[in-house]
Amino acid sequence: MTDAIETTKIQDAPVAAVAPTVVETGMVIRLHEKIQDVNAKGEPRERIQIFEGLVTATRGAGASKSFVVRKESNGFGVEKIFPTSSPVIVKIEVVKRYKVRKRKLNFMKDFGRKLRELVVKK
Repeated sequence: MTDAIETTKIQDAPVAAVAPTVVETGMVIRLHEKIQDVNAKGEPRERIQIFEGLVTATRGAGASKSFVVRKESNGFGVEKIFPTSSPVIVKIEVVKRYKVRKRKLNFMKDFGRKLRELVVKK
């Protein structure tokens, strides 16, 4: 009888707000993150900012898993590291998937050509 009670507690537990739990290298994702700012009056405010880019690396496993997202902004490369279980991440949308054979795409920093798009059958 205690097993049934414990399983219902586990099922009723809140689920993470991140849509795809699997973020892989080669995905172009649109990541919604919470940012805390201070306005002109000095009052703290919270807003959601979108960071869209290519996942260039993944590392770790389980709760300590993280991924690196890279984008070009005004001619400069910007990289951010996000832990998968971070409370800052509100939502992740997958925009595209590229066909890659490596886990770390460090060559993309100096790469002029584009990756080949992965054809997704529906």
